[in-house]
Amino acid sequence: MRSSGRASSTRFWLGEVRTGLIQLSASDDPGANLPLTLHYVRQAAAHGARFVLTPEVTNCVSTSRERQKEVLAREEDDITLAALRAEAAALDIWILIGSLALKTDDPDGRFANRSFLIAPDGSIRARYDKIHMFDVEIGEGESYRESAGYRPGTRAVLAETDFAKIGMTICYDIRFPHLYRALAKAGAQILTVPSAFSPVTGAAHWESLIRARAIETGCFVLAPAQTGTHPATAGKPRKTYGHGLAVSPWGEVLADSGDMPGVTLVDLTLGDVDDARMRIPSLTHDRPFEGP
Repeated sequence: MRSSGRASSTRFWLGEVRTGLIQLSASDDPGANLPLTLHYVRQAAAHGARFVLTPEVTNCVSTSRERQKEVLAREEDDITLAALRAEAAALDIWILIGSLALKTDDPDGRFANRSFLIAPDGSIRARYDKIHMFDVEIGEGESYRESAGYRPGTRAVLAETDFAKIGMTICYDIRFPHLYRALAKAGAQILTVPSAFSPVTGAAHWESLIRARAIETGCFVLAPAQTGTHPATAGKPRKTYGHGLAVSPWGEVLADSGDMPGVTLVDLTLGDVDDARMRIPSLTHDRPFEGP
C-alpha cells in the first residue's frame, strides 16, 4: 500500500476526497484478472478511498485479435463491469473503470475501448469511448495499430459526482491538449487518464504530458496505469510502463505508483482547483487569431 497527500484521516470535509489509484499487470484472461482487481478495490476502500480508479483495459491486455475475439464480451455480458458495479454498491464508493475492451455490433468487428464511471449505488453514471487511437511506429520493432482492432469514439464526456466534475479520457488522448482544455472550460475539476503506456514513450513523455495537462487546465489529473510484462496465452506478451500518477492543478506530482501492481492512496483538496485558476487564469484568456 502506497500513500500520499496532505491528510491521513479517512473523513472528508472542505472538499477533500481520498482516492485510490489501482495499478495492474493484467493478463489476456478476464476471469483471472478480476479477483485481483476486486482485491485492490476493497483494499483501497478499507483505507478510506471514496473514489477508486483502475487502468486502461482493466479486463484484458492482449496483442492477439483472435484471443480478444475469444474472451471479450459485449457491455451487457462483461463480467468485470458487472462485478465492479456490484462492488461499488457494496462499498458505497465511486469507481472509475479506466477502460474495458468490449465487443460491439460494428460490421467491421472492431472493439470498443470504453471507460465507465460507476456511482455508489452501482449505476453507470457515464461512459466514454477512447477518441484517439494509438497508431504509431516507435522503432526497434515496436509498433501499434490500435485502430485496426478498436473503433474510435466521437464524444467528449464530462461526468457529475457528489464531490467533483470529472473529465473522462484514456491514454493516448493525453497527447491532444485541446480535448483537456475543452473539458476544463466545460467545468471539469478532475481529469482521468487511465493508461497502458508503452515503456519507451512512458519513460520519455508520460510524466511531462500528465503534468502539462494539469498545468494547462488547472485540474487534478488522475492517471492509473498498467505495468510490467503482461501474461499472454496467445500473441506476443505486451509490456507497459506503470508509474500511475496523481498530479495537482499546480503541476505537482502528488503520488507515483512506481512499477509494481498495487494501490496508491492520495488525498485531494478540491479547493486547489480554484486556487490554481485564480493564480493563472489562462482558461479565460483565449484570444482569436489568424493563420497559420
